[in-house]
Amino acid sequence: MRIADLKGEQSRVDVEGEIIEKGDVRSVNLRAGGSSTVADATIKDDSGTIKLSLWGDQINMVDVGDKVRVENGYTKAFRGEIQLNIGRYGKLNKV
Repeated sequence: MRIADLKGEQSRVDVEGEIIEKGDVRSVNLRAGGSSTVADATIKDDSGTIKLSLWGDQINMVDVGDKVRVENGYTKAFRGEIQLNIGRYGKLNKV
């Protein structure tokens, strides 16, 4: 799937792209209790860019310049912007 074809509230999303930006790691409180770390990355392919949320161990799996594949991810609109999420059932792999 191409990044330009992604819309809000999609599931079972498979995307390949290059990490072009990786934000700072921050700690967030979870709705279910406890806390976790999260960082936003931006990935691009030949059709466009999208923000990718990296949680916990995923943050250290990738760096700027890495080519990655997100399998079985999902999209959602957050603060007016479509974001790609890996989620519990998705996978993040370096290509």
